Amino acid sequence: MNRIFGLDPNLTLIIWALLSIIFLVVLIARFKWNPFVALLISSLLLGFLAGMNSADIIKAVTGGLGSTLGTIAIVIGLGTMLGKMMAESGGAERIATTLIDRFGEKRVHWAMMVVGFIVGIPVFFEVGVILLIPIVFIVARKTKMSLLQIGIPLLAGLSTVHGLVPPHPAPMIAIAAYNADLGKTILYSILIGLPTAIIAGPLFGKFIGKRLAVEPPADLAEQFAAKDNRGLPGFGITLLTILLPVLLMLIGSIATIVDPKATSGLTRFSAFIGHEIIALLIAVVFSFFSLGFARGFKKEDISRFASECLAPTATIILIIGAGGAFKQVLINSGVGGAIAAMATQSHVNIIFFAWFVAALIRVATGSATVAMTTAAGIIAPVLALSPGVNVELVVLATGAGSLVLSHVNDAGFWMVKEFFNMSVSQTLKSWTAMETILSVVGLIFILLLSVVV
Repeated sequence: MNRIFGLDPNLTLIIWALLSIIFLVVLIARFKWNPFVALLISSLLLGFLAGMNSADIIKAVTGGLGSTLGTIAIVIGLGTMLGKMMAESGGAERIATTLIDRFGEKRVHWAMMVVGFIVGIPVFFEVGVILLIPIVFIVARKTKMSLLQIGIPLLAGLSTVHGLVPPHPAPMIAIAAYNADLGKTILYSILIGLPTAIIAGPLFGKFIGKRLAVEPPADLAEQFAAKDNRGLPGFGITLLTILLPVLLMLIGSIATIVDPKATSGLTRFSAFIGHEIIALLIAVVFSFFSLGFARGFKKEDISRFASECLAPTATIILIIGAGGAFKQVLINSGVGGAIAAMATQSHVNIIFFAWFVAALIRVATGSATVAMTTAAGIIAPVLALSPGVNVELVVLATGAGSLVLSHVNDAGFWMVKEFFNMSVSQTLKSWTAMETILSVVGLIFILLLSVVV
């Protein structure tokens, strides 16, 4: 390891990581370098500063990029096709119009938070964004409201359930590690998650929406706009089409919880169709019929829609992959372990400690799932020596910590940046601030609830 003036190795690693992050931000924000190239260069820089050999650096970069895109690239591709079918058929317009009619233009951002919260329960954050981004664009256009005022509540709903609410994998890992009760955890997560999402979503979204003016990417905005004068499809069939992957994933999650060892063929089949890739593939094929052939489109039209919608996503996919490469170098260089080691030397309230450890690992690695999984392994032995602690609340505190301060090493940061067409600075002021509000407010509510339960 390349130490700085004989400093503690863990502190040295953290300093190298901070310098690499500053270098990355300066390259993109000050010198306007392409984020994909800047992320790769910063990954290499961090690896060399941390003392990794060249072969391990290359392995971390390629492995991190590949593992990140292994699922996300397919999800983005299929999700974009589904969004394209909703746009071309007028389905996204139908949902947007119905939301506006039911909630009113002044309250539609509240509806977006509820949609994000519900849709996010069985699906990964990235899947939820891909499914719902066309609706965000159209609602913002029809209401003439700020894109962030509509989008931030949706992101808050999705992110809250991703970090706090089972059956998402990270909370489930913490539940197993802490021997927590699943039912109680779900109950507490909803009690804490809803008010937290309200504060970070509609309330903060309205605040930041007035201060940051952003427009959706022109190519995506055009792609997600209805192209002809066909009558809009029915609300029911449109809602079924967009919720089909959600329903399939929910079926898979329930089957896995009921039969965790997958002893029956029904469980294995449910888990198969409930995998996000398979669920999205089924939904896309279904949309070809429900929003394609049923709307009078020919097979040539549907083939063209599916092909032309992928071009605008190429840059997004590459940047997300490079974010994964940077994250992997941070992990392989030992930065995450260094932060965890320093955190365990403190002696504080176990709920706050769980949040703090997860938060530090999240900042270091950029992954909420990695943060929660790693923190659970650190906290579990400490928890075993702390009788009388509400373990369900410790699960939620770990989840809340895993959401804090999403920045340049998080693939989600780049996804939001590109879909909302923001600069790095704007993304830090909106998305990063929202994630941090979610985390801190969630911790406050958890500590308040711990007084009662």
